[in-house]
Amino acid sequence: MTIKDVAEKSGVSVSTVSRVLNDHPDVSEKVRERVLAVVDELHYVPNNSARDLIKSEAETIGVIVRGSDNEFFTPVIERIEEEIEKTGYKMAVSRIKAGADEVTAGASLERSKRLSGLIFLGGCFDYTPEQVAMLNVPFVCCTYTNSFGTLDPDRYSSVSIDDYEEARRAVDYLIKRGHKKIAVLLETVDDHSISQLRYKGYLRALEDAGIRPEDDLTEETGYYDMAAAYDGMKRLIERRPDLTAVFTIADSMAIAAMKALHDCGRRVPEDCSVIAIDGIKTSLYTIPTLTTYIQPAREMGAEAVKALIGILKDNKGQIHKRFDTKLRTGGTVKTLE
Repeated sequence: MTIKDVAEKSGVSVSTVSRVLNDHPDVSEKVRERVLAVVDELHYVPNNSARDLIKSEAETIGVIVRGSDNEFFTPVIERIEEEIEKTGYKMAVSRIKAGADEVTAGASLERSKRLSGLIFLGGCFDYTPEQVAMLNVPFVCCTYTNSFGTLDPDRYSSVSIDDYEEARRAVDYLIKRGHKKIAVLLETVDDHSISQLRYKGYLRALEDAGIRPEDDLTEETGYYDMAAAYDGMKRLIERRPDLTAVFTIADSMAIAAMKALHDCGRRVPEDCSVIAIDGIKTSLYTIPTLTTYIQPAREMGAEAVKALIGILKDNKGQIHKRFDTKLRTGGTVKTLE
């Protein structure tokens, strides 16, 4: 005996029988009574495992990880999973390439898993209402916000640091230690994303200190990976052998830059200081230990889940929370006399 047999004898569709069995309110009382009478007559036993699957899928939160090889995301994902489990929801993860479209990936996961909500871990900073129109569930941008887009802040939540301000602080740290020939290593200066915000922070720190920016101290790698950062640092050394410090927009790029400096016969920090933003675990084990501004990764993950659950369960409004970083002095910055 199948649900199809019940539908045929009741004179209704299979979906109507399913809605009756799942106690959906959008079925008339007359139809409900007819279907239940046939269920009793045929001694039909619903497939509980299938019903449980439908229910569990409707109580699932999707997490889209953009840039699956980004080490910084590891503790964020771990904390997101821990917090989702506490709420009774399940987590469905989709990992996509750094340049992929996270909104399209989120919409696809939403439909295949019948999601209640979405958390985007890493993404674009320039959403428009048209781009997110395909999403039918609440979503949270974790580790970034819509800095360059036209999306109404009431349409989404975000959890991030102030990339512009933290970059300004990092470069100011170098300036206060006597550095003036400060290079910047980044993906590109106009990506409407982290690179652009942190580049603007770099420029602001120079401006505040009365230091004129020099174009040949800016190195665009074109890619957000260590190999590109290594090659970019080599180009910087060749082009500007007089530089005394480099600000990289991420720890992973800083680690690659330190390797390039070593391979070019430059010592860190004696010949060139290095500073970054992130605080990934690997940066604890560089020689010397990387000086960096640590993002509160686990706290950001927890806050992203809290924001989404607040919308789903407590009918709370959207939130946009900024976290501060914490300086780890490390040993890669030298004070110039």
